[in-house]
Amino acid sequence: MATGSTRRTDDGPARVVVDLDLPGPTISRHLYGHFAEHLGRCIYGGFFVGEDSEIPNVRGIRSDVVEALRALQIPNLRWPGGCFADDYHWKDGIGPRQDRPRMINSHWGDVIEDNSFGTHEFMDLVELLGTEAYVNGNVGSGTVAEMSEWIEYLTRADDSPMASLRRENGREEPWAVPFVGIGNEPWGCGGTMRAEDYAALARQYSTYVRDQGGDPGNRVTRIAAGASDDDYAWTESLMRAATNLDSSDGRPGPYQAISMHYYTMSGPWADKGSATEFTDREWYLTLSRAARAEELVARHATVMDHYDPHRKVGLVFDEWGTWWNVEPGTNPGFLYQQNTVRDALVASIHFDGFHRHADRLIMANIAQTVNVLQAMILTDPDSGALVLTPTYHVFAMNAGHQDAAALATHVTLPEEPAEVDGRALPLVSASASVRSEEGTALISLSNLDADAPRTLVLDLRGRAVTGHRAAVLTGASTAAHNTPEDPRAVAPAPLEDVRSHERGLEITLPPHSFATVELQLV
Repeated sequence: MATGSTRRTDDGPARVVVDLDLPGPTISRHLYGHFAEHLGRCIYGGFFVGEDSEIPNVRGIRSDVVEALRALQIPNLRWPGGCFADDYHWKDGIGPRQDRPRMINSHWGDVIEDNSFGTHEFMDLVELLGTEAYVNGNVGSGTVAEMSEWIEYLTRADDSPMASLRRENGREEPWAVPFVGIGNEPWGCGGTMRAEDYAALARQYSTYVRDQGGDPGNRVTRIAAGASDDDYAWTESLMRAATNLDSSDGRPGPYQAISMHYYTMSGPWADKGSATEFTDREWYLTLSRAARAEELVARHATVMDHYDPHRKVGLVFDEWGTWWNVEPGTNPGFLYQQNTVRDALVASIHFDGFHRHADRLIMANIAQTVNVLQAMILTDPDSGALVLTPTYHVFAMNAGHQDAAALATHVTLPEEPAEVDGRALPLVSASASVRSEEGTALISLSNLDADAPRTLVLDLRGRAVTGHRAAVLTGASTAAHNTPEDPRAVAPAPLEDVRSHERGLEITLPPHSFATVELQLV
């Protein structure tokens, strides 16, 4: 290990202890959420190509992108931002496309946005994907009335003014919008606000994001825009401003969740590092910083626990992932980057941490779904080809954790982990879940060692295992990635190196790899 030595503490293999008969909190499927911003080629050229495109589409929405994401069972999609959300005025994106006003996307490339992809197009996409909408409202440059009217337009069924306007624009029935963001990053691009000032606005705006239509109607989870990284004081300000937290009865108000953002990179903000060219030192530094995400979740949750002992307010990690320097030759404002084995393991580390905090963490959204930052899908602007990234495959392999019960998983290593970036970095990461009624369990395993394989004993306790199936994701190098010319350089394959063991199973993972083991139980 290039970043520091490890000291052996015994001669045995690593052990992963899983108590199969002790299910914990449910891992919400919404922890596997996604994010689509009007940024670079995420919307235009990614999701949306227009009806006249030669690329197969449904009402302008790319059919191959929809098919790939439906296979992931994506639970929710956040839109229209990000920073873009606090410049976006939703009425500019409805009605005949040729009549929609243009705007400047000042945050991302200083390009002209023609608003051809707006509310109706997004909700059409949501329905095609079979997912749920997370709409992010405008606090930074918008008004309370504007946000309130948007929710009425989207979700009200009668002949109210906004519902009537929706019908004029071709949609008879209201849509379901279960998640609404109250602005985005108000400490930065969303208004450069102080925490106490935003907390007051979050209370005000949330009050006017009404549940429309009566019972059952549209029940909204309002998500106040939370902290960056380790700004625990921001979280505390929002928790102080929340109401109805003293008892276990009733919903909290006026918002029901708060968010947080954290990105992983190997360098400083001004030079974040290359997506595909990195040293062993940068490999381990990146993985250590990815592991820090769990520490941040735990500490924000601790602040929340102080004010909300009944855990009524959810924590939403609605921007996470790697952020590298853009690919050479691309628009620096479009945030296009490649996606390697390293990105896949960043994702697997995050999910292991998310599973362990499923009692407070109710949603997470990777940034972003197509062509931007740590994307699931890359589309080639010249050929139109679609490429599934290594990160996509981690989501697919982990899909069985969605809405399953988390299992306590303990990793015991025969060596002391090295210190990387000021914290210990064990070279094995793991988590597990169970579906008790179905008699199945899923174990996720990551070998973070860049060079060496790792043998693990899966110490399976509490229930008998009658069968197993294992898959592995790796590449020829830590920087291996998929391209239109080689779309399966990094793709899941059966993992054959699994053997019976007196404690359960013994498994050998290749270097720099992610694996899942599905168990049949009695």
